[in-house]
Amino acid sequence: MSITDIIKEVQTALKIEADGAAGPQTWGAIHQRIVGGKTNASAAKAPVPTMGTVDSRSETSIATLQLDVHPHARALVQRAAAAGITIKIISGTRTFAEQDALYAKGRTAPGNKVTNAKGGFSNHNFGIAFDIGVFEGTTYKGESPKYKAVGAIGVDLGLEWGGNWKTIVDEPHFQLRPAWAAGLAERDMLAELRRRKEVGKPVFA
Repeated sequence: MSITDIIKEVQTALKIEADGAAGPQTWGAIHQRIVGGKTNASAAKAPVPTMGTVDSRSETSIATLQLDVHPHARALVQRAAAAGITIKIISGTRTFAEQDALYAKGRTAPGNKVTNAKGGFSNHNFGIAFDIGVFEGTTYKGESPKYKAVGAIGVDLGLEWGGNWKTIVDEPHFQLRPAWAAGLAERDMLAELRRRKEVGKPVFA
């Protein structure tokens, strides 16, 4: 199925003109369906309640994350489902060695570049970040306009979304910034996360 066909299906479900072009009307309808009337910036900062478990694949990845991230990850899966979008958490915490192996792709190892971050320079290394996959039935979709819809849900939950990044745009990526890192540049937050890991200080304390 082409991207145009996927967009048409989303537009049909939203009961708007199904022309296959994701313009302002389409995104407005998606925003209204998912976010509704929420415009208060403080809504995204409200605590996310603890909720039941989700699918087993997602739970396996969630188990690797910091406990503070668990309810946000589960809420993202459940709220996406409520909007008619099936997602799973397919990647959670990585070791520094695993991050270095990803960084090598497209550089010293075969494949395309997938990250600019070496080990210790990714939020995945500290349990505050995870990646999702969109699924149609049992089929994983690496590309889909639904990632943008899920991005809107994640931001509403207080998560940072990789789709808003300026360098390597990473629509499947979400992360929960600790309160102490509010206003810090990404590099400064990562430096503090490395220090905390080295001395054994909790990430969200």
